[in-house]
Amino acid sequence: MIRPLRETEYELLNLFLYEAIFVPAGMEPPPWSILRRPELQVYVSGFGAEPADTAWAAEEDGQVVGAAWARIMDGYGQIDSQTPSLAVSLLPEYRSRGIGTALLTALVSAVKEKNFPQISLSVQKENRAYGLYRRAGFEVIRETEEEYIMLKDLRKRTQS
Repeated sequence: MIRPLRETEYELLNLFLYEAIFVPAGMEPPPWSILRRPELQVYVSGFGAEPADTAWAAEEDGQVVGAAWARIMDGYGQIDSQTPSLAVSLLPEYRSRGIGTALLTALVSAVKEKNFPQISLSVQKENRAYGLYRRAGFEVIRETEEEYIMLKDLRKRTQS
């Protein structure tokens, strides 16, 4: 079931932020302490306090197994100070089942309903999620050596 993330569940965003960290094949995951870094804290610190803060959950058997959230922040996918950036994450055992697509669709729709004209994200070039974002209508607008910065125009009449 895809539903809005409840305010009492916002603490779960830390778990899903950790799960959103791309770990290339054969590499060890980073320590949990990485979440204390300022460049990651912008994704979760004080979530829910700003009008753009929007979050959705994927729930299975009463457990939140995934989350998609967006906020205006100085994060990896930042375009400008008026465009929300998003993150999508699932527990590993729930990946590749269409849940991420459903979460992304719900989140993009919710951000559009808040009258934001666009939404952005950052994805590592090696991350399989890149295909998901392309299929959802995100376009690469900038790239670095390791990642793509992608943007979806919410004013276009396309499928999310």
